Amino acid sequence: MSPDRYHSPASDIDGRAAWLRLAVALALGTIGGVGMWSVVVVMPAVQADFGIGRGEAALPYTLAMLGFAGGGVLMGRLSDRFGIMAPVIGGSLLLGIGYALAAAAPSILVFALAHGLLIGLGSAAVFGPLLAHVSFWFDRRRGIAVAIAASGNYLAGAIWPQIVRFSLDSLGWRATHLVIAGAVVVLMVPLALLLRRRPPVAEVGGTTLARSASPAALGLSPNMLTVLLAIAGIACCVAMSMPQVHIVAYCADLGYGVARGSEMLSLMLAFGIISRVASGFVADRIGGLATLLLGSTLQGLALVLFLTSDALTPLYVFSILFGLFQGGIVPSYAIIVREYFAPGEAGTRVGIALMATLLGMAFGGWISGVIYDITRSYQAAFVNGILWNLVNLAIVGWLLMRRERLAKA
Repeated sequence: MSPDRYHSPASDIDGRAAWLRLAVALALGTIGGVGMWSVVVVMPAVQADFGIGRGEAALPYTLAMLGFAGGGVLMGRLSDRFGIMAPVIGGSLLLGIGYALAAAAPSILVFALAHGLLIGLGSAAVFGPLLAHVSFWFDRRRGIAVAIAASGNYLAGAIWPQIVRFSLDSLGWRATHLVIAGAVVVLMVPLALLLRRRPPVAEVGGTTLARSASPAALGLSPNMLTVLLAIAGIACCVAMSMPQVHIVAYCADLGYGVARGSEMLSLMLAFGIISRVASGFVADRIGGLATLLLGSTLQGLALVLFLTSDALTPLYVFSILFGLFQGGIVPSYAIIVREYFAPGEAGTRVGIALMATLLGMAFGGWISGVIYDITRSYQAAFVNGILWNLVNLAIVGWLLMRRERLAKA
């Protein structure tokens, strides 16, 4: 048996080794998460360079999210079989190749395919698979650990847009992509080597962390619960994508400039980190489903606020509130899976749940651009997001009421 197949001792659960592993996962998520956010910042420059519409310019983001979505399931299966190190190294190489290809893209189609087939897939290795991996190292603090690991994605959103913006101003979007290509490979591969050991849950037969109620607690089959979580994930993230994907372009259209939009995006995601960490504490106390309902309700409120004003100061305030309100939504799905499914299914079920959220981001980013092209305004796109958010609330609320009703029966 090769060394990377050896499992950590059960005593490492919730111990120093677990927290060190979490720190590495957070760093990887922050670096590899560039694949979700760089395209948002360069969208106006790419649109102008290729002479295309807003809907076409949003296509690379949509394909990146599709690659991210499908890649989460693929990388999750690979991590279940070979451990997390190999998928992370592979993901870093895919990111490097993807950004190099994007830099040389002669058309929007090639640029979009580089994001969908390489960049999105590469970034997927440091999201869903890492969340599932981290969850095996924690028992008492699983919720907060998963939330912290998921915050790497938002740290990436807080840091990378500013790096990309400064590089965009001085180097142009093509050279910026080459810089990113080199940075991700140089930084991610050494960190991946620190994840060689397998998680301790495998050694103890998958029982230590199995604080699971099972789908039967909801009166549903495992597959039906998975389908409902997937639909809920799509709906909440169609809503979530409107501000996250289009805030930079929205500010440019209003005459505030790309710099102001980039600042709003970074603030949105920086405050989303606070929300994600806080949601972990909340989930450890009230469970994943209730935490998801709370986050979705607050997200809907924030979207309504965007309809009330397009002045600069309110937009900054709304961006901060949106980040504070919705940051805990996506990691809640990973926590729900760990609550209602056996640990042996974690990689696949978490991958499917997060794939659905990313499909929602992909569709939402694209449809918002299309709605803008039709109406020449983002107001209708915000309304579209609010309606999708109501679908999420209906599903999650129904699951919670069903659980309470069956518990009393």
